[in-house]
Amino acid sequence: MRTSLWLWALVAVCAADSFRDRAVSIMKETPVVDGHNDLPWQLLKLFNNQLQGEKANLTALTGTHTNIPKLRAGFVGGQFWSAYVPCDTQNKDAVKRTLEQMDVIHRMCQLYPETFQCVTSSAGVRKAFQEGKVASMIGVEGGHSIDSSLGVLRTLYHLGMRYLTLTHNCNTPWADNWLVDRGSDEARSHGLSPFGQHVVKEMNRLGVMIDLAHVSVATMKAALQLSKAPVIFSHSSAYSLCDSRRNVPDDVLQLVKSTHSLVMVNFYNDFVSCKEEATLSQVANHLDHIKKVAGAESVGLGGDFDGVERLPVGLEDVSKYPDLIAELLRRNWTETEIRGVLSENLLRVFLRVEEVSSPQQAPDDEPIPLDQLDGSCRTQYGYSAAPGLHHQPGALLTSLATLIFSLSLL
Repeated sequence: MRTSLWLWALVAVCAADSFRDRAVSIMKETPVVDGHNDLPWQLLKLFNNQLQGEKANLTALTGTHTNIPKLRAGFVGGQFWSAYVPCDTQNKDAVKRTLEQMDVIHRMCQLYPETFQCVTSSAGVRKAFQEGKVASMIGVEGGHSIDSSLGVLRTLYHLGMRYLTLTHNCNTPWADNWLVDRGSDEARSHGLSPFGQHVVKEMNRLGVMIDLAHVSVATMKAALQLSKAPVIFSHSSAYSLCDSRRNVPDDVLQLVKSTHSLVMVNFYNDFVSCKEEATLSQVANHLDHIKKVAGAESVGLGGDFDGVERLPVGLEDVSKYPDLIAELLRRNWTETEIRGVLSENLLRVFLRVEEVSSPQQAPDDEPIPLDQLDGSCRTQYGYSAAPGLHHQPGALLTSLATLIFSLSLL
């Protein structure tokens, strides 16, 4: 009896090794493109963005989910690095802080050219694959980073941004975030305001992917219905398996399917199991569910490494991707489906966004109405004297009240 149990255990180990070996074989040809990694935020917190110190060396960096050896072990061939700044920068120094985080990503490519290759196109990703480098792209996490300015949106695009998350954990003046659905924030735009619609359309024109991680369900639906190109959820999971409002409900997954969009599954325990503990198998459940509802071509990976405190057992850092792919093979995912999850689905969306873009079309120059902006430090240049500019009633009343008060002092 003991011999029989031992033989079954040996067979199980050999089978597990077989799945992992097959995963590695596939990933050597089709590496991972991950939708969201917050290493640049860790570099700010740990080193104030000073990258040349000994402790900041990415070949030996400790205490993070990500370093160069771990990326290599995980067969990560493409990474959207998050240019993230918190919501408390909104109406303050969000643009400055965002530019600094984008600069960090560019400097990573400059300091480690043998590993990272900064790219801005789907073709650039494939070229980096061929050269054995990590295609490094910039995703700006939070619409507050553009300070409600289409001019800033365009400038960030020219500096390399290829997706913008419409909100983080706060509303912008033009889009609502996921905390609205949880009841801990109040709806402001009830999805997208008219200016928010301008933002989405300008992103389509430029060729910037629309990222709906962190937004409210109303914002998800508004953007999915408005966008001419597929959208992404750079790091979100399935609401049906974990009812966090950060996850994507099934009716939205149906829209993802019909628009050929993409959900890149998040590994944060709280979004995987809705508990402090989670497992690799539970992450695979989310991939299975999104595949079932939206189709295999709508599934990707957005681990959220270095942006979260708790990760599943078996997915502790970026080196563990082959173990997740082995689990999908164990669940009878086909090789074509696996290659889609790894990078082909994201590259399809990226290419379609590029095809829909129309840079020759005149840029949108409609500013957000002044009375929709917050912040006591904000100047008002352009709003009072621009010819033909339609003032909003609130802004006009404020200006009139100021004038009356001034006259009363004469």
